[in-house]
Amino acid sequence: MPAAEQAKDLGKRVIGYQDDVPPVIDTVDWLKASAGDPMQSVARYVTSLFPILSWLPRYNLGWFYGDVVAGITVGMVLVPQGMSYAQIATLSPEYGLYSSFVGVLIYCIFATSKDVSIGPVAVMSLTVAQIIREVDAAAPGVFSGPQVGNTLSFICGFIVLAIGMLRLGWLIEFIPAPAVAGFMTGSAISIATSQLPGLFGLSGFDTRAATYHVIIDCLKHLPKTKMDAAFGLPALAFLYAVRFGCEKLSKRCPRFSRVIFFISVLRNAFVILVLTIASWLYTRHRLGPNQDASLSPIKILGEVPRGFQHLGRPDIDPELLKVLASELPVATIILLLEHVAIAKSFGRINGYKINPNQELIAIGVTNTVGSCFGAYPATGSFSRSALTAKCGVRTPASGLASALVVLVALYGLTPAFFWIPSAALSAVIIHAVADLVTSPAQVYQYWRISPVEFVIWVAAVLCTIFATIEDGIYVAICASLAFLLIRVAHPRGKFLGKVTLRSDSDGDENRDVYVSLADDGIKNPAVYVSPPAPGVIVYRFEESYLYPNQHIFNSALVDYVQETTRRGKDLSTVSYADRPWNDPGPKNGSTSADDKKLPLLRAIVLDFSSISHIDTTAVQTLIDTRAEIERWTDSPVEFHFATITSPWVRRALIAGGFGFSHDGAHVPHEIAPVVPYRDNESRTETLTYGKDDLESGGKNGKSIGEISEVPVSPSGKSSVTSSYEAVMRADTPFFHVDLTAAIRAAERTAERASAIEDATAMI
Repeated sequence: MPAAEQAKDLGKRVIGYQDDVPPVIDTVDWLKASAGDPMQSVARYVTSLFPILSWLPRYNLGWFYGDVVAGITVGMVLVPQGMSYAQIATLSPEYGLYSSFVGVLIYCIFATSKDVSIGPVAVMSLTVAQIIREVDAAAPGVFSGPQVGNTLSFICGFIVLAIGMLRLGWLIEFIPAPAVAGFMTGSAISIATSQLPGLFGLSGFDTRAATYHVIIDCLKHLPKTKMDAAFGLPALAFLYAVRFGCEKLSKRCPRFSRVIFFISVLRNAFVILVLTIASWLYTRHRLGPNQDASLSPIKILGEVPRGFQHLGRPDIDPELLKVLASELPVATIILLLEHVAIAKSFGRINGYKINPNQELIAIGVTNTVGSCFGAYPATGSFSRSALTAKCGVRTPASGLASALVVLVALYGLTPAFFWIPSAALSAVIIHAVADLVTSPAQVYQYWRISPVEFVIWVAAVLCTIFATIEDGIYVAICASLAFLLIRVAHPRGKFLGKVTLRSDSDGDENRDVYVSLADDGIKNPAVYVSPPAPGVIVYRFEESYLYPNQHIFNSALVDYVQETTRRGKDLSTVSYADRPWNDPGPKNGSTSADDKKLPLLRAIVLDFSSISHIDTTAVQTLIDTRAEIERWTDSPVEFHFATITSPWVRRALIAGGFGFSHDGAHVPHEIAPVVPYRDNESRTETLTYGKDDLESGGKNGKSIGEISEVPVSPSGKSSVTSSYEAVMRADTPFFHVDLTAAIRAAERTAERASAIEDATAMI
């Protein structure tokens, strides 16, 4: 059998083709082809769970140097930040160190990002604090804060792990970047505000209330500022002075930019070290013989247990799970949302691609294992990830060096942690979370690109500030989904006309393009757009054709037909008793001359280049649209489809009776009846097209005017001696390869019908 015949026979078997019915996709064969070899799929899946296997065999000394430098640098920042964030979570400082150690240690095994640093973060810490508060309100004194944080780490980690294992990471894509930025900005403002009392040593009011309440209370209690401000305010000023000073120095002295960068990086550790010494000198004689931290004139960190004090199986209380059930969604969303957003951002900046599902697995394993160390939930940190990238990290193995630094701090530096002033930690937190606030330039970009997303950003920020973080993230997600549904349900559509373009300066070659007939604000208003031939309408629907928006398609098309074409039957000569109740038409004998000048509709061309999906309701609406239009014209109207990009769309249209030009093609009345009537179940209409119809295939059943420009030989290779082949299948000649071919076919139909009408009038 020749190669071409073999290919044709294979195509018939793959798509379920039979000579007496139109070809459609065979669902079973498609599923088999998509599934592939099960064993290979399982092997690929298992291998993908451990990305470390792809780069570890190629590890070298050059990578080792970059990873060690980055890891140690990040570790020196991670230790003070971990203790600071634990305070935000209303937990003892050691729990922040536990989360820091497990995060950087476990993540490198499962990571697809070399830059992301896992550990305690400000937003998650504030969320944990709010959850602990809610649990304590629901069950006073029953569950401790560490138990709540530990349980939250295990349950949320398990949920995120399941999402990653099931490859459901695409769900995150429903939350746009401005919504995430708005939530992060509002959270950063809330966190910074919550640290103001610690920075000034203020007390006597609820520091966990809504952000605006905390600001008001801080202003009221400002005269009661304590000595803590002498430690906190200079620390904050020093951090910003070193940062901005190093930025200017690096521009002036680019030769020393590397040294200046590390000086800037170490500013957190330096300020903690200096203020710890100052705190020791100031308070050591005021704590009594037992070194009681409560006697200190300034608030200090107090005793930090040495090493891992809470290793073991996590204590998961079923009663606690019941109380936590309503808080799990927001905690889980923050875990996965913040991490994936950071990983994507650094992957885009540094030229590599992350796997969102694998990143969720990494986060899930990290938090599940972390619960065995007494840790509370950890996720990706923006500030530490940026630091990792700037330090020249080469692989995710840098986390091992960071883990070593945390381990040294846990076992060797805990006695010194006793004297750290809380105001200094508050300054570190405020300085760190300030980077999460969206810059004014970026907010302006949101407004320029999409005002709707700017509104989402503003809503997320305001709800987070004036309510809670939970409300802010829910508002951001709900607003994003609402606008997405509105866009799907109310898409744009355009009726098209033709503009002829010159392809070169000499004007030797012209081509036609089709643009909106109306002024759409895109094309040059001085360019004249010529409408299609009389009796032809061209329409482009700019969204997938689905049940939420099918009424828009129907209304736009039917209304335009009734406005721009004349009715096929002159109702002015029909008695009122014989007219439809919902369309009485003009008064008897009152048809205007303008209506008589309108053309009779012959063909409609639908540009499906923007339609990637279609459903049953949409196909039924398309059938109804055709029936409604043909009642208006009182004659058959050809429906031509251009640029169908999906075989499933083609399959659906064929099932709805579209695409054919066979004599006696059966057109279904309903394919999705809501209330099926037994006597109407098999009702169809028969539309008969003339045998001389050019779209019936021409010679040999091929569609005239849609042959490929490159000859095809029987072997499937290009040949100058072989016959030309049709680009589109000949058995559905109303499906066209492009818009130009569809309009030409429709215009030929309209011209032929007009010629027949003129000849009949002359007779």
